[in-house]
Amino acid sequence: MTGADDFQVLRQETVWQGYFRVERLTCRHRRQDGTWTEPYLREVFERGHAVAVLPYDPAADRVVLIEQLRPPVVLAGLPPLQLEIVAGIVEPGETPGEVAGRELMEEAGLTAIKLTRLFRHLPSPGCSSETIEVWLALVDATAVGGFHGLAEEHEEIRALAIPAQEAFRWVAAGRIENATALLALQWLELHHAALRQAGGLQGQAPAR
Repeated sequence: MTGADDFQVLRQETVWQGYFRVERLTCRHRRQDGTWTEPYLREVFERGHAVAVLPYDPAADRVVLIEQLRPPVVLAGLPPLQLEIVAGIVEPGETPGEVAGRELMEEAGLTAIKLTRLFRHLPSPGCSSETIEVWLALVDATAVGGFHGLAEEHEEIRALAIPAQEAFRWVAAGRIENATALLALQWLELHHAALRQAGGLQGQAPAR
């Protein structure tokens, strides 16, 4: 397989439409020997695309994490209260940068001094089309605390600012299980010394 021409969607139908959507694809792909597979079915979980934000205070060397209730993880046998980073769905007409700023205020009560896009990842490409853009927000974390979120969405999100080294230890100890938070904190650990030295981002693309 060399590109999009080697994969075909023969049929697409919506089989569930609720808060999220499920699409059923009838598809086929070209094998390595050049022949085509028989048509096969795949179901795709459609929830849109998301933006996640890691707030970091370089002066205090603290990161801001949030703790919120995630009912689906109970089915995985995990505690429903999960440590995460700020995140939200991109609504029609919004840019990722706008989502980053909006969610930063809604979930942590913070305004970014500077926002920079870091990377994009696919959280579950075997079943979902979702992509997540991860951003770094430089913030003043001195007043972080309390509960945030939207009452109409039944959110009660606790924000906490912790030393960066403590967050790195939590990652190493397996205390943080959210994949996007893990990736963001590992990025921060890799670039931590340069950020501390510069007091902000060094050599990164500007927010867009």
